[in-house]
Amino acid sequence: MASSLASPSPTSSFIRNKKDLGFSAFPSTSQIAIQKCKKQVSKKIVSVMAPQQSERKPATTGSVKTGMTMTEKILAKASEKPQLSPGDNVWVNVDILMTHDVCGPGSIGIFKKEFGQNAKVWDREKIVIIPDHYIFTSDERANRNVDILRDFCTEQNIKYFYDIKDLSNFKANPDYKGVCHVALAQEGHCRPGEVLLGTDSHTCTAGAFGQFATGIGNTDAGFVLGTGKLLLKVPPTLRFVMDGEMPPYLLAKDLILQIIGEISVAGATYKAMEFVGTTVESLNMEERMTLCNMVVEAGGKNGVVPADSTTFKYLEGKTSLPYEPVYSDAQASYLSEYRFDISKLEPLVAKPHSPDSRALARECKDVKIDRVYIGSCTGGKTDDFLAAAKVFLASGKKVKVPTFLVPATQKIWWEDMLPDI
Repeated sequence: MASSLASPSPTSSFIRNKKDLGFSAFPSTSQIAIQKCKKQVSKKIVSVMAPQQSERKPATTGSVKTGMTMTEKILAKASEKPQLSPGDNVWVNVDILMTHDVCGPGSIGIFKKEFGQNAKVWDREKIVIIPDHYIFTSDERANRNVDILRDFCTEQNIKYFYDIKDLSNFKANPDYKGVCHVALAQEGHCRPGEVLLGTDSHTCTAGAFGQFATGIGNTDAGFVLGTGKLLLKVPPTLRFVMDGEMPPYLLAKDLILQIIGEISVAGATYKAMEFVGTTVESLNMEERMTLCNMVVEAGGKNGVVPADSTTFKYLEGKTSLPYEPVYSDAQASYLSEYRFDISKLEPLVAKPHSPDSRALARECKDVKIDRVYIGSCTGGKTDDFLAAAKVFLASGKKVKVPTFLVPATQKIWWEDMLPDI
């Protein structure tokens, strides 16, 4: 089709405004700058009268490429599309599907119902099944969930099934791993540039490796089991720039609590949360996992950290599969951008009954504590126990309330918690 004029490509336009958001729980010296993007305006030419031409050669420059964020690039690659924008619905090819003993039986039931009792999964080496919720219990119905997983994995010859058979002693199970989100990373299933889906809301933890990772429901997981694909809507991206030297008394949990306190538990609903800046670059992989783990507490679709030398070093010896990291383009468009000077942050506490009800820890010094629990997918990693040990050592006293330290995985327990045994 001949055309004498082409409409100019839209360009991103930003409004910069720095304002004090006035949060009472934060020191008055702190400032946050928020950068919002204007709607792009396309000057579309509806009709043009052109002089007759005897011949017109086809254009050779190709399509004009618009900058994309990390999340948009990963989904574009997974859907084999050259360009994606927020709001696009695309079929993506899934690299890893994870499920556990809570949602696994339901996902398997849907797979069997829709694809047939004798159907085979799309790829037995791209499915990771980790019992981790109901394992140490005498409840027969809870045990049955693990039995269903075991039978399915035997039937389908699933390569990565981290089984537990001896319920009386977790140390007697060489295949048992622990909390699925931490185990996924430790066992090398998280790789930059890939799409990882899991039947658990905190699957977003894996975004720390520069990949698209999000939680899905049983119905979606049953479909992925049979096809290896899923229809996803491309989310817009919120960009969080964190600079400044991290004080020794802070952890990544403080950073994400500060962010959630600012944007609220609904502030990132179906949005990607991209974390960048010198502070983020200084974090090790465990701390980056904490950062991404809690994006769902703000309603986020996924969290993502650009892969770098820290990422690549962590993956050494954990995976032999090739991977291709992607990074946001300089001209990428963000829904909003938030800037933090982390050097001015103080330790934070999430008060009942919501993660965005945060306050300075020193403001809660009069709150009586009845019990202490350090563990879970967010707080059961090596760094969390080292931080607790420093507090215990500095106090010089024994704990005064029941205190439970629960390593997220068996590997943390044996390799990190008890290195001399």
